[in-house]
Amino acid sequence: MRKTLFFLLLFLFFGAGGASLKLWTDYTKAGPLSASADIVIPHGNYLSTIHTLQDANVLPKGYYAERVTLLAIGLTRKDGQLHAAELHFPAHASIEQALTVLRHGKPVMHKLTIPEGLSAAQIEALINEDDLLTGTLPHIPEGSVMPETYSYIRNTSRADFLTRTQSAMQQAVAKIWQERAASPEIPDPHALVTLASLIEKETALPDERPLVARVFLNRLQSGMKLQTDPTVIYALTNGATPLDRPLTHSDLHTANPYNTYMYAGLPPSPICAPSLSALTAAAHPAEGDVLYFVADGTGGHKFSKTLGDHNKNVSDFRKTQQNSNDK
Repeated sequence: MRKTLFFLLLFLFFGAGGASLKLWTDYTKAGPLSASADIVIPHGNYLSTIHTLQDANVLPKGYYAERVTLLAIGLTRKDGQLHAAELHFPAHASIEQALTVLRHGKPVMHKLTIPEGLSAAQIEALINEDDLLTGTLPHIPEGSVMPETYSYIRNTSRADFLTRTQSAMQQAVAKIWQERAASPEIPDPHALVTLASLIEKETALPDERPLVARVFLNRLQSGMKLQTDPTVIYALTNGATPLDRPLTHSDLHTANPYNTYMYAGLPPSPICAPSLSALTAAAHPAEGDVLYFVADGTGGHKFSKTLGDHNKNVSDFRKTQQNSNDK
């Protein structure tokens, strides 16, 4: 009788040990995921999380794997809660590694770039087209968004995303405004952003932007109209789309407060989202008496102090264009 009891206890001892060894092996062995993947873990209970990972092939399928994972969650509860988020799982993640990701993994970050020089209408379309953002986008005041690349997690609200872009602009403008070269023609930050938006649309060359700023400021100081084509285009399209044709003579006579051929001073608001480079140029213009500029045919501009020199530069540009068309 004693011998029978001894062998029964021995069997139970080693049987339990064998079961524990198998559970540990199943807990730590490589999983079926063939390549790393970003998986959206929705809010729910432990079972729904397990089923999400089984459906994504992160965890082995079947009732046994489900039970092993549930047991592992319970035994490691002190390690933290499981999180609902979009998470990155490595290839062949074990149950142990999957639980570590669920507890301590960082949400997957996505990126959205707001290019320099877009109008509010174009920025609105860009944000609304991103289907990883959620909710309704509030109205975007022209020039209120800082153009740059923003990181965000899936299901960020469009309102929160917009707030970040506007906060970035407000911080940049506040810093630049404090460090600006004072000018009576630019009495407040709104005027600074408006001037910067004109500079942004006139040239993409950072080295030219302080010169363009000087032209505009000199013209404002002398009471001359700014006569900048991008304001006419904005008047015609409200910034919604690019103008798909050249400006005409009649366009320059469009009765619209944004038309700087017809109305003196700065337009009522910015016409686009200016870059940091354009904002800096508006706050720190070049020195000089330049009043005019025209394209030089190579992507840059020629600047001049007198109308006579400007007319010559215009003539040279037209000859360059004609020669290019004749080739």
